[in-house]
Amino acid sequence: MKPVKPKSRQGRAGVLRLARGFRSDILSALPEKLYRAWMAEFKTPFFKSIVANDPALVKLVLKHRPLDFPKSDYLGDGLRPLLGDSVFLTNGPIWQRQRRIIDPAFEGGRLRHSYPQMHDAAQGLLDRLTAGSHEFEELASAYAADVIFRTLFSVPIDSDIARDIFQEFRKHQAAQPIVNLGGILRLPRWMPRFYRPAARKSARRIRALITELTRDRARAIADGTAPQDLATKIMTTPDPETGQCFDWNEMVDQVAIFFLAGHETSASALAWTLYLLAAHPEWQEEIYKESQFVTGDFSGLSQLQSTRAVFREALRLYPPVPMMVRETCQSETLRDRVYARGLQVVISPWHLHRHQRLWDNPDDFDPTRWATDNGRRCQRDAFIPFSAGARVCPGAGFAMAEGVLALAMLVGQYRFELCPDRLPQPVARLTVRSKNGIWLNVTPRNQS
Repeated sequence: MKPVKPKSRQGRAGVLRLARGFRSDILSALPEKLYRAWMAEFKTPFFKSIVANDPALVKLVLKHRPLDFPKSDYLGDGLRPLLGDSVFLTNGPIWQRQRRIIDPAFEGGRLRHSYPQMHDAAQGLLDRLTAGSHEFEELASAYAADVIFRTLFSVPIDSDIARDIFQEFRKHQAAQPIVNLGGILRLPRWMPRFYRPAARKSARRIRALITELTRDRARAIADGTAPQDLATKIMTTPDPETGQCFDWNEMVDQVAIFFLAGHETSASALAWTLYLLAAHPEWQEEIYKESQFVTGDFSGLSQLQSTRAVFREALRLYPPVPMMVRETCQSETLRDRVYARGLQVVISPWHLHRHQRLWDNPDDFDPTRWATDNGRRCQRDAFIPFSAGARVCPGAGFAMAEGVLALAMLVGQYRFELCPDRLPQPVARLTVRSKNGIWLNVTPRNQS
C-alpha cells in the first residue's frame, strides 16, 4: 500500500484559482510537474516566485549564502500575532543574536539531560491509550506538548497553565489558515489577509499565558530557585558578543516558537509515522524487537536503528513543514536565469523529498532505503525535514529523540491497524495534517 498523497490539480492556475486552492490545501493546489522539475516559476500580476528543487540551488539558499536569502516578510503576516519577533521570523543581526543565545541550550549533553522528561511524557501517552479506535493527531499533540512543558519549564501537561496553553493552541490550530500563502502569493498589502479573528484572539490568549509562565521563571531565576531546564538555560545564557541575556519580554516570543515548532511539528511527524506503520505492519514487528532496549537510560536510544529508519522515512514522506519561503535581497542568477530583488524563493520539502529525479521509488514507504547508495546520497542532498544550514531547527535532535522514543514505547505495547473507512488525507495547515484526523485501531500486544 502506497502512502496517501494528494492529487495535484493540473493546468495553469490563475491567481484567484490558486488562492482558493491554497486556502483549502496547498499540497494539491500546486501542479504535478513540481515532483519532476528542478525549478518552476509562478507569475501573476501581483508576484513572481520560483519553487526550487535543484539540490545545488537549495544548498545555495540554505547553506552557502543564507544571509542573502532572508525569510520573506510576507511569511510573518499570519504568524506574527502569535510569534512576535521570535527567532523563526527575524532576519539579519537580530536573528543572529537570538541564535547565539538559543543554540547553546541544545548543545552538548542537554539531550541526555532532558531524556527522563521525554520518557515520562511517553509513559503518560501510554497510560492514556486504551484498546479501540483513536484519533492520533490529538494524542500525538498532547504527547508533544507534554515533552515541551517538561523539558522547557519542568511542568507536566496536566498542570493548570500547561493545560490552558495546550487547549488554546488547539483552538489556534483550528482557526489558523495556511501560513505560507502570503509568502508564495506575495499579495499586495491592500488585499485582505487569510487569517481569521479567532486566530488573533487565541494568539493573544496564548501569549498572555506564556507571559505569566515566563515572568514566574524570571522571578525564580532572580531568587536562585529556578530548575535547570531549557527555559532557565536560555534565559541565563548571555550573548557572547554583547554579554546581554534575553529579558522576559523577549523570552515570550521565543517560548511561543519553541512550543509551536516542538508541538506542531513533532505531533505531525509521530501521527503520520503511526499511520505508515499501520499500513505496513511488518515494520511494527521490527520496532517491537527493538523496544526491549527502551529504559529510563538514554543510552538505549542508540539501539533503535530500525525505529529511527522508520521515523526518518515518515519525515521524508510527510515532512511537518511542507514549504519554506526565502526572498532575494539583490539581483540573482539562478539556473542561468536572472531575477530581480524581491523574488520569492520557495523551497518545498514536500516536493524535494518525493522528487522523481532524485529518489528511487519516491512514493514508496521503504525504511531500508537509508542504507542504500541512493538513500545516503539523498539524505545528504535532498532531505531537509528540519531545514538546513544556519537556520536549521536547533531542536532537530530533540525532535528525532522524542519521536523514536515514543514509537518504540508505543509499538512495544500495542499493535496498530488502519481504519479502512477513515484513511487520512494530507493537507497543509500549520503543519502537514490530515483533513479529518488520523484514525487507527489499537490492540494491546498482550491481548490474545
